[in-house]
Amino acid sequence: MHVVTAPASRRLFLRHAAALATLGGGAPLALNLSLLSSAAAQTGGEYRALVCLFLRGGNDAFNTVLATDAASWSAYTATRGGSGTAAIALPAAGTPRDPAAAGLPARLGGVVPIRPANPQGRSYALHPALAALKPLFEDRKRLAVVANVGPLAAPTAKADLARPTHPLPPRLFSHNDQQNLWQAMAPEGASRGWGGRMGDLLAAANGHALFTAVSTNGRPTWASGTQVRPVAVSAAGAIRYGVDPDGSVFGSAAVGDALQRIGARQRSANRMEADHADIAQRAIATQAALAAVLPPATDARWAGAGAAGSAASLQYRSPDGGAARPNPLAERLQTVARVMAAAAGGALAVRRQVFFVELEGFDTHDDQNADHAELLAQLAHGIVYFDAVLGALGLRERVVLFTASDFGRTFTSNGDGTDHGWGAHHFVLGPALAGGDIHGRFPTLGLKNATGNRFDSSPDQLHNGVLLPGLAVDQMAAAFGRWMGLSAAQTRDVLPNLARFDGQAPAPVA
Repeated sequence: MHVVTAPASRRLFLRHAAALATLGGGAPLALNLSLLSSAAAQTGGEYRALVCLFLRGGNDAFNTVLATDAASWSAYTATRGGSGTAAIALPAAGTPRDPAAAGLPARLGGVVPIRPANPQGRSYALHPALAALKPLFEDRKRLAVVANVGPLAAPTAKADLARPTHPLPPRLFSHNDQQNLWQAMAPEGASRGWGGRMGDLLAAANGHALFTAVSTNGRPTWASGTQVRPVAVSAAGAIRYGVDPDGSVFGSAAVGDALQRIGARQRSANRMEADHADIAQRAIATQAALAAVLPPATDARWAGAGAAGSAASLQYRSPDGGAARPNPLAERLQTVARVMAAAAGGALAVRRQVFFVELEGFDTHDDQNADHAELLAQLAHGIVYFDAVLGALGLRERVVLFTASDFGRTFTSNGDGTDHGWGAHHFVLGPALAGGDIHGRFPTLGLKNATGNRFDSSPDQLHNGVLLPGLAVDQMAAAFGRWMGLSAAQTRDVLPNLARFDGQAPAPVA
């Protein structure tokens, strides 16, 4: 696959080489950000960024965005109702909270109705813990829903599953493989994701190509390309290579200099040594560059977003009540916003970026009623907080955030949770898709057969009510690629399987 043209690849290589220049006999040289800014200014174009918010473990879409028309609600309550913790059906809209119902959906109160612009003849609602997203969806029209999306090898109807020759994604229902299929369109072992492949094509326009891809959660496949590799950042900035914030080791600047000099030097042709030296060089260069321009966490643009004071703005309220708690997702999104401020403001000389952020814990085989509500409360708070920060930065029309996950989950309960599924609904914040609407056909929910846990009455549900995706990840990714500025040909290079879907995708907003 030709991901980067030869001239673009050469320019990108030269920028990487300059950033990772050998460090000589002393500490790493700081990158000349003023020169980089001049170089980026010559490329023109406004700043745009794409943020992948990965819900690790497999989010239960059936209790995230719900169809509430009579037929759908009847199938939902018949399948997810029951007694005790086996009941995972959320209460109907308008149902008051029952604080005494510990561990049960009744403790949360009723679902929150939403009105999409094109309801497809049905009605909808959000999980009670997602109530804060309703104004973003209905009033501000900043939030969209993509219905029933998942990995597909080709357009697939239920009848196709009976044909041995019909192409299907490999290793369905496996966490590691489906995480990679979402992120790279290939099972476990793939090293280049579609976000990173977009970065390969876009990085040549960046004066500081090292910061094309950024991650708050290590080195994810999604943000890794052929040339582009994600910079790992935390609230303190880029991850440091073995030294304290002041560059010292055990209080000694000389030891810190020596450690970085030794770690970044390759002394032989050994491949492992070369890889280590490359990683060390990148870490040293990126930390030095980011330390010079990263705005502080106390900056009022994000410290005061949503509440007074940095600590308060990063806290969410648990659905079970009680004191506010720190939200790890909001903390990671604040770090993303700080990097964006440096990039969009010109200090990093970057015009296009991809970011990866993760929220863990969605493998809700057990205790789903309590655990899923807690996670969705963090998700809602994090998205609302991030939107407020983007507003303070003037970047609401330049940043798109979308959720992704391993897979959806079963429609049926396993006793007090759900098991691995396939298709799922996801959120998109920002201008890539029209807000206040549902993109893609919302699936039809059926009643379970008398035996076998089959859902023959639904064209969209498989064994245990698992959703057969109606939209491929490739189709959703194509809309994001075009919004980021890729041509149709470049989008097909990044997403070669897109041709099987006739290039169809949710329509991006110009």
